[in-house]
Amino acid sequence: MNPLEKADRGSRRFRYIKLCIFFSGLSVFAQLYLFQPMLPMAAEHFNVSVGDTSLLVSSSTIGMALGLLFFAFKADSYSRKGLMTFSLISSALLTIISTWVPSLTLLIAIGILKGFVVSGVSAVALAYLTEEVNAAVIGAAISMYLSGNTIGGMSGRILATLLAGEFGWRNAVLVIGIESLVLGVILWKLFPDSKFFNPQKTDYHLKVKQMKFFLTNPYMLRLYIIAALVMGAFVSVYNYLTFRLEAKPFSLSHLIIAFIFLMYIFGVFGTMIVGRLSKRFPANNILKVSILSMLAGALLLLSENLYLLIFGLALFTLSFFAAHTMASQMTALYAKRGKSSATSIYWLFYYFGSSILGSGTGYLLHSYSWNVFIAFLTVTIVIALLLATANVSSKEKKIH
Repeated sequence: MNPLEKADRGSRRFRYIKLCIFFSGLSVFAQLYLFQPMLPMAAEHFNVSVGDTSLLVSSSTIGMALGLLFFAFKADSYSRKGLMTFSLISSALLTIISTWVPSLTLLIAIGILKGFVVSGVSAVALAYLTEEVNAAVIGAAISMYLSGNTIGGMSGRILATLLAGEFGWRNAVLVIGIESLVLGVILWKLFPDSKFFNPQKTDYHLKVKQMKFFLTNPYMLRLYIIAALVMGAFVSVYNYLTFRLEAKPFSLSHLIIAFIFLMYIFGVFGTMIVGRLSKRFPANNILKVSILSMLAGALLLLSENLYLLIFGLALFTLSFFAAHTMASQMTALYAKRGKSSATSIYWLFYYFGSSILGSGTGYLLHSYSWNVFIAFLTVTIVIALLLATANVSSKEKKIH
């Protein structure tokens, strides 16, 4: 392989990139949402409300959003591999430390710090892939990264639920922290260094100019808002679904609820399906269909029939990851320059949506009902759909 050629299908470098980028997504999302299925246990342990315990999840996503704001300016100052390695190992150590933290307030504070450091991965992963991977296989590489996100979220939730039920939630946190540390070490050893990027001194004036361009560009801004809305709806459902399933008319056990999170497998299908479809159909059409399908899944969550609810959750999950994959891919491919700025802003909106809607809907559910909660989420998804169907002229999509 020519050393100046980008990694292509079949090469050893491409295989290592796919493996390690998958592991990075696995680690980040296993840690980021590990408290999500344990919120009822945390509410009981700390004797607080549903909305208060949701801060265990939102603290990490708030930290992630703050970190992405920082890395929007500083990401290009660091080695891509070095930043990702530091992020994974330091976040894993913070997760392990969380095992022995006695108070909810301190756990929330550590969650913010953990989200901040782990944001280094999200800030540069998509930029790394678009820089180092041949354009013909970029869709497959991005799908692999997002599949890691999906499986990480699923395995973290299932493992946390099962371990917490048997050994207590603190031991569940410890196991996931150790697992994430191992994945960080693997990335450190195997992840290829960048060939087409060198760390550079931050040009703050240029960064502000790039960010202003992306934030005022209608094509990009609508993708950012869509990311915030669909992610907020998705996290809200998975934050509080455990409460719904533990209550009447379902009254399910922790063991059964743990396997409900296997619905994340459909998220993997979503990323893989759109990765293939993106070669045949316009990206925005796939995005619109994905959001519409997500809306249908959300409405099925109103059902009191367990099988219909599970089907709705599977459809909702597959559709969310399909929409997210397309929106993130459209963002990364749009920006020929300022890639880290463009993708950092995407993740910034994504995690602010997760934090604000993820906690806010908890107080809504506590004050009203599951039906009101779902009705609110359908409104957010409809807004995302309207943004996706907005007419954006192809002439407007100038490469920056």
